[in-house]
Amino acid sequence: MQPWLSHPFDDDKLTEECGVFGAVNVQDAANFVALGLHALQHRGQEAGGIITHSADRGFQSAHRFGLVRDNFTSAKLMETLPGSIGIGHVRYSTAGSKGNTAIRDVQPFFGEFSMGGAAIAHNGNITNAEAIRKELIERGSIFQSSSDSECIIHLMARSIQRTHAERLKDALRRCEGAFSVIAMTRTKLIGVRDKLGVRPLVLGKIGDGFALASETCALDIIGAEFLREIEPGEMVVIDHKGVVSSRPFERTSPRFCIFEQVYFSRPDSIIGGRSVYETRRQIGVELAREAPVEADLVCPVPDSGTPAAIGYSQESGIPFAMGIIRNQYMGRTFIEPSEQIRNMGVRLKLNVNRALIKGKRVVLVDDSVVRGTTSLKIKEMILEAGAAEVHFRIASPPTMWPCFYGVDTPERSKLLAARMSEEEMRAFIGVESLKFISLDGLYRAAGEAEGRSKSTPQFCDACFSGEYPVEPSDMIARGFELKAAE
Repeated sequence: MQPWLSHPFDDDKLTEECGVFGAVNVQDAANFVALGLHALQHRGQEAGGIITHSADRGFQSAHRFGLVRDNFTSAKLMETLPGSIGIGHVRYSTAGSKGNTAIRDVQPFFGEFSMGGAAIAHNGNITNAEAIRKELIERGSIFQSSSDSECIIHLMARSIQRTHAERLKDALRRCEGAFSVIAMTRTKLIGVRDKLGVRPLVLGKIGDGFALASETCALDIIGAEFLREIEPGEMVVIDHKGVVSSRPFERTSPRFCIFEQVYFSRPDSIIGGRSVYETRRQIGVELAREAPVEADLVCPVPDSGTPAAIGYSQESGIPFAMGIIRNQYMGRTFIEPSEQIRNMGVRLKLNVNRALIKGKRVVLVDDSVVRGTTSLKIKEMILEAGAAEVHFRIASPPTMWPCFYGVDTPERSKLLAARMSEEEMRAFIGVESLKFISLDGLYRAAGEAEGRSKSTPQFCDACFSGEYPVEPSDMIARGFELKAAE
């Protein structure tokens, strides 16, 4: 993707890299998978893929660049994906990377083994993938993609275990980092989460069949009943007989990614028994308690800032208003741009409701500040519309460290909060005030009444705290320096 074709926020938002979905024992499984991937489109918009199996045609696959709706709604294409079992994957496009991505990098990946073929789809990031890849290549493995997920297929191929599930266990025991994996054989659907449960994975039932998905919203779209989350460190093997659970990894305290609650997951999903929407609304409540301000309006930066803005308004008593309107038809690409259009930036995506804003003291609620460039442009738009004052309230703590567990994050030197204090950031953006929710406040909003445990944090919050639950060994080998012990 050329930089001028990318989404206006691509370089200034933390972005998930993928979503996964699988279905078994359902007629025309590919249609269910396509619908599930459509519901998970927010987790990845660059490309998608589906693999199915039928008794008469074996394994069939389709991998395409672009959105699910633009590729997997064609009857002609879907007819090439028959069978009652299938898995799929949507992939995120990092800014400017699409031109460097080959179709062979698009998941699910497939391999032929002595006991038959199998496919995998992976959400997360294997933090020792470079070391594994180097070892495998030295032993004769030939890689087809640049993806860390392909390591899993090669590790399975080298396992001496007699079943796909056992080989997958063998492979994942070699992997560090975060992985929620869906795999399929000719008759079985397999789901696995790493022992920390960093990335989500849920189980649902539809008729006589079952589904696995990154989020519950993908179960809703196919009319499936949400049964439960796959637990950290758990593997489930599903076929026509039902679900068999095992524990291939040692038990430890889970560290689910707290940013799933703040931004990544859809607000209509359920995580850890809690509504994502309600958690985000409660973040706004905590923000209003921690960082009150005298103002006339509370306005979200749509769409991710909306629930927190509602909570801030409810707690503060300051009226809520849609001071910024999102262009719902702005896709990830735009018309062939002139230099003038390229300079419009976020105006392609957002427009200020001038009649509402003029003369008002405005509290803008956004989900995060990464590089700060988008915040700066939005502030300028609000002031140009005649606002008297602009106050930013951020629904996450300062993002000071990169994520290595499946999130596309700028290097640390490009994170505004890693280079500036809160006051320096306020001056850089040029607003009357700038306040972030505290880490304790975020934990309280996520259901931890006492805040963050200092000894054993309840979530993975490395992007805020610099405390990585799994050391990113590949990055350390490249020279990345961990936070110094306090």
